[in-house]
Amino acid sequence: MGRMKLRSGIKAIEEEPPDEMESNTNRASLACMINAEVAAVLAIMRRNVRWGGQYMAGDDLLEHPLIQSLKALRRQIFSWEQHQWYVINPILYLQPFLDVIRSEDTTAPITVVALASVYKILSLDMFDLSTVNVDGAMRSVVETVTSCRFEVSDPASEEAVLMKILQVLLVCMKSKVSSMLSNQHVLTIVNTCFRIVHQAGTKGELLQRISRYTMQELVQCIFSHLPNVVEEYQPDQCLVNGGGPFAKSERGGLEKDHALRVKQLDNGNIHDGLSAKTSDDIPVATVVSLNGPMASSDTDQTLEPYGIPCMVEIFHFLCSLLNAAELIEMGPRMNQITYDEDVPLFALGLINSVIELGGSSISRHPKLLSLVQDELFRNLMQFGLSMSPLILSMVCSIVLNLYHHLLAQLKLQFEAFFSCVILRLAQSRYGASYQQQEVAMEALVDFCRQKAFIKEMYANFDCDITCSNVFEELTNLLSKSAFPVKCPLSTMHLLALEGLISVIQDMVERAGNSSSPIYDRAAVKIEEYSPFWMVKCENYSDPDHWIQFVRRRKNIKRRLMIGADHFNHDPKKGLKFLQAIHLLPEKLDPQSVACFFRYTAGLDKNLVGDFLGNHDEFCIQVLHEFVRTFDFQDMNLDTALRLFLETFRLPGESQKIQRVLEAFSERYYEQSPQILANKDAALLLSYSLILLNTDQHNVQVKKKMTEEDFIRNNRLINDGSDLPRDFLSELYHSICQNEIRTIPEQGAGFAEMTPSRWVDLMCKSRQTTPFLTCGSGAHLDREMFAIMSGPTIAAISVVFDNAEHEEVFRMCNEGFHAISKISACHHLEDVLDDLVVSLCKFTTLLNPSSIDEPVMAFGDDAKARMATETVFTITNGYGDYIRTGWRNILDCILRLHKLGLLPARVVSGAADDAESPTPPSSTTTSSSETTHSGRPVLATSALGSVPQHVPAVAMGTPRKSSGLMGRFSQLLSLDAEEPRTQPTRQQLAAHQRAIQTIQKCHIDSIFTESKFLHADSLLHLTKALINAASRSQRGSMGHHSPEDEDTAVFCLELLIAITLNNRDRIRVLWNDVIAHISNIIKTTMMPCTLVERAVFGLLRICQRLLPYKENLAEDLVMSLQLVLKLDARVADAYCENITVEVARLVKANADLIRSNSGWKMIISLLSVTSRHLEASEPGFEALEFIITDGGGRHLTPDTYKLALEVARQFAISPVVPLERSVRALDLMEGSATCIARWVTELGEGENEEFGNYWVQLMMGLKNFCLDQREDVHNHAVTCLQRCAVNVHGVTLRPSSWMQIFDPVLFCLLDELLDIATGHSSKDYRNMEGMLLQAMKLLSKAFLHWLKEMMVVGGGGGRGGGVLRKVWLGVLGRMEKYMKAKVRGKRSERLQELVPELLKNMVLVMKANGLLVKRAAAIRGDSLWELTWLHIRNIAPLLQSEVFPNMEENQSSVEGIAPAVAVTLGETAVAALGEVE
Repeated sequence: MGRMKLRSGIKAIEEEPPDEMESNTNRASLACMINAEVAAVLAIMRRNVRWGGQYMAGDDLLEHPLIQSLKALRRQIFSWEQHQWYVINPILYLQPFLDVIRSEDTTAPITVVALASVYKILSLDMFDLSTVNVDGAMRSVVETVTSCRFEVSDPASEEAVLMKILQVLLVCMKSKVSSMLSNQHVLTIVNTCFRIVHQAGTKGELLQRISRYTMQELVQCIFSHLPNVVEEYQPDQCLVNGGGPFAKSERGGLEKDHALRVKQLDNGNIHDGLSAKTSDDIPVATVVSLNGPMASSDTDQTLEPYGIPCMVEIFHFLCSLLNAAELIEMGPRMNQITYDEDVPLFALGLINSVIELGGSSISRHPKLLSLVQDELFRNLMQFGLSMSPLILSMVCSIVLNLYHHLLAQLKLQFEAFFSCVILRLAQSRYGASYQQQEVAMEALVDFCRQKAFIKEMYANFDCDITCSNVFEELTNLLSKSAFPVKCPLSTMHLLALEGLISVIQDMVERAGNSSSPIYDRAAVKIEEYSPFWMVKCENYSDPDHWIQFVRRRKNIKRRLMIGADHFNHDPKKGLKFLQAIHLLPEKLDPQSVACFFRYTAGLDKNLVGDFLGNHDEFCIQVLHEFVRTFDFQDMNLDTALRLFLETFRLPGESQKIQRVLEAFSERYYEQSPQILANKDAALLLSYSLILLNTDQHNVQVKKKMTEEDFIRNNRLINDGSDLPRDFLSELYHSICQNEIRTIPEQGAGFAEMTPSRWVDLMCKSRQTTPFLTCGSGAHLDREMFAIMSGPTIAAISVVFDNAEHEEVFRMCNEGFHAISKISACHHLEDVLDDLVVSLCKFTTLLNPSSIDEPVMAFGDDAKARMATETVFTITNGYGDYIRTGWRNILDCILRLHKLGLLPARVVSGAADDAESPTPPSSTTTSSSETTHSGRPVLATSALGSVPQHVPAVAMGTPRKSSGLMGRFSQLLSLDAEEPRTQPTRQQLAAHQRAIQTIQKCHIDSIFTESKFLHADSLLHLTKALINAASRSQRGSMGHHSPEDEDTAVFCLELLIAITLNNRDRIRVLWNDVIAHISNIIKTTMMPCTLVERAVFGLLRICQRLLPYKENLAEDLVMSLQLVLKLDARVADAYCENITVEVARLVKANADLIRSNSGWKMIISLLSVTSRHLEASEPGFEALEFIITDGGGRHLTPDTYKLALEVARQFAISPVVPLERSVRALDLMEGSATCIARWVTELGEGENEEFGNYWVQLMMGLKNFCLDQREDVHNHAVTCLQRCAVNVHGVTLRPSSWMQIFDPVLFCLLDELLDIATGHSSKDYRNMEGMLLQAMKLLSKAFLHWLKEMMVVGGGGGRGGGVLRKVWLGVLGRMEKYMKAKVRGKRSERLQELVPELLKNMVLVMKANGLLVKRAAAIRGDSLWELTWLHIRNIAPLLQSEVFPNMEENQSSVEGIAPAVAVTLGETAVAALGEVE
């Protein structure tokens, strides 16, 4: 039998340490103490006449035996001094006192003194476990005190006796020898104390308080030993008379017996042997006892030290008090309200003590655990709905203790308690009073404060298809209860808010303590069918197993809910949907469909009933499988029928009803065949119960069926015999009192816990999955928070909005921070966005600006300032996980910018300028201009920035003007003529508070630290900036508002700063940034700050990023084409600065520009600058750098033509100074080195195409030879000459030679001649000189290229034909120039120069054998004849000078021709030198 382990050190509660008695008190003092107690009893007895004299016994005069025994003790007591007290039998000195207490003749005062003596002896611990017969002595004391008898003389003396009895019994249990008491004696002590408690209800208040205190102390003393009990209590053991404490007869008749006896109680016996006789000798009544009277003879079993048996009996008794509380009648002096609460509160208080002391040890003892699971929790469910807040509060305290100690053993009980008690009471719609709602909410908040409560609710209930969504319902309740609907904030609202914040704070703590990664977005997929109701966990102690198990079950439950919705719309389609998601097999089987109906919440019960009652064979099979999911073991028929019919609506057709009831009856008879003979009997009786239910609860039935009618209707249905009358009577009364609902409620909220549902719950508790203890991990928090985040944010936001006290503000603020941290830890970006959006509304920065002094209003609004600080704290801390919320954040920043509250470093510190050189003056910063991370902020910012000018402004007024950089601190200033009022102290303080709040926000860090943002967040931030700028840009275009333009510029600068800060991942931003800048450039028609910032921002991006992003160089350079799309007015306004920056870009990054398209783009930009006086100089320098740097290494054949054309534009531009035009000609002429380089790189035979470039260069220079400016003309001729003779290695096709001479040189000479002979010659100062230079140029070019023309074709091939045409063209121009008149007369200088040049050319040709008279030539067509034909018109005597002897010259020429040909080039050079 379970009992205390005496050797384990278990000691009774005591005030002194268990030392030897003689160490504290000597033997003499103890003897004196006992002597004094004897004297006190004798003294009080002598005061009564009855004890003052002697009485006759035969012939002797004798004293009363009670007095004799006391005097005998006085004579013996001092003789025991020589012995140790532990060897003296305590009965010897206790018995005289016990006799007085037991005597019926003693009065109350005498009994009080005797009880006091016993109390004193026991409290001094005069004996211990080693004392002789200590067990017998303790039992005698208990038996005597509990059988105390006395005469009542007055109420006061009676109460005194009862209080002393309580003291003695309590000291017995607290004594260190109390472990020697048996189970029955302990039960007797408790029983006696309870009787006194019950009787004290009609006595004085002092007795009531002492009796209840004693009862509390007894229970605590007994159950404090429960953790030390080492043996299990065996169910078959009993206490007395062979009757166990849990016999069915006792359980069944407890309440009735209790009620019967308490009705008789008024002023009677304490126990069967304990009485208080009144003067009228009123008969004594009895009250309910823990067990029957003690056995007359002690057995070994009853003499064992007390342990589990008495604890089980006491606990059962305490639970039964709750059952009997409603049946106890009031006394005449009892208050109705007080009494209604009194007994339940007393019993609940004792039960709470048992739970507190027993703790988890209760789970080791099956009988105690069974009482907690069934009887106790059933009563707690009943009293939880009590109208008394005191009772409800005590019930919730007990449940909280059970949660801590026995949670794993009470899984379904807790689900029922939360669903049927807490959730029902906390909502006003179920009729609960405000006090009930408040107590229920306080209890719920207490549960939420437990670390793992919410997580365990989610894992064990929300993820179980057979359980309700407790977690979701509780969090929804908290969220809804925090909403103040058309009323101010109350205690209830704040309680709910506290509960919500406790839940999320626990999640934050778990996230912070988690050592392993907690972000796991991998979804549990169901790829094939498996019975969803049979999902098992391999190892409940291993998180790796049970976490996946829980997630799988939750996924199944979620899908079942979706399937239920489909089924409710169309059953066939619903089943097909379930097949598609692998919750039902491809080929439907009855069991899977039956389990879907049984375990899926939210199904339309009408449709389920119709399906189950259908005559289709498959539906019948489903019906039979459906009833097999019920457990009707040892269940009454009406209870089983109630549970069965709660799951669907019974069909209206009789045939369907019969099929359903037949299946039910078969299953019921299979599991509970005790009374019924066969399943037919079960069917008939079920039909009868349904008919009775309709008869009793249908208002249209006027004449109701009586009990006799019901019994008569069910005769002979049990296989030809009658069912027991008591059985039928019980069924009849059950149906009459509690209707069977054949039309179940459809989603009516939280169901009431009925007896039948409780029976079903107990059956399910034996089969449910083990309770999961989740620990401190954060594995399921993501799923949980995703469910509760929306309502939680809304609830906290509403409270924050309606709050007026700073303490509530702080509480909400803690909630906001906790939500942000959880969202970030679990990567719930949408939740964080919702939070940011909600918070931004409270900043008041997004409200329409209708306040005269918005800065003052902001400074005075503590809520707005706290919300603002919270928004930006969250942004700085968890910006990686913000997505759409960036828009609201930027709207707040823009509003602060308009109000002039943003510090100047927001943009100036946003871009990391450390990489670019900065003037010394701009790098010095004050201590106030540093970021919160400690890094200095540069005073200069964007490209082309201007100094800040901060005018004196009126404090607290928004800014209107849009300066380039002064916008960050500029405020609205009134007109100078208007008088300005000085701000008051309150205004100054409000403004200071606003400034301090913004400083705490560290807004600049959002942009300076943007380089650390996740790519997705950075992209959303960029798009938000672009959208904000676009909105402002559209506004400025439509209304020309300076504020809108200022906002657009501000956004653009932030965008550029972010772009520069994120150069390592510019690819993420590039497309959006360039699109925005492009939009600004294309849509702006007039010069303004916005387009200026866009253009120079683009240039700055290119300058900063080109050195680091070679793979993006092409895109960066090509982006400059946007500059070409500027409106002409805009381009003119900023052309000079644009050109300067482009030139700087080219010079610094020329080696990084490798594409032809890039160079074409840059050269095209430079071409525009030739038309602008201010921009032409930097533009020309850039072009000069491109063409000359490294011998033109930046030019390619594809870009050469464009560069040549741009140089030509600079040379011809009227706004370009003369000196720069000359430099442009040099630049054109110098570009010939590029052609030479390309020829060298390609080698011989592959450079013919470059001859065309050379020809184009010549044609370009030729045009400037006609320039009216003398310096330009002269320099162009010189350049053309050098270009014509200094390009070596270029292979020209015959057609190219004609292109050199015909369209270039010949055309030049022809045009000059036309000018000279025409009226336009007046525009040229030195026309004659121009003609002379042109003629010299022609001669030099011919002699230079004569060799190449000879080598290609000699005199008769294709090349020879070209030579012939060129030579004849030369002769023709010389002939014209000999005849030309300049200003009406022939030029003497030309008359001298032309023959001389001709003579040199003829000599060279003669030397090369080109002028030879050939006899075979056709007359009139030979080169010889054609040559001399022209020469005769120019210099008639030249032939005789050159060929004095034609025959000799002919032979000599043929002999020396090869040698002369070799030296032709040298001769030509010499001839050119002579001409010069």
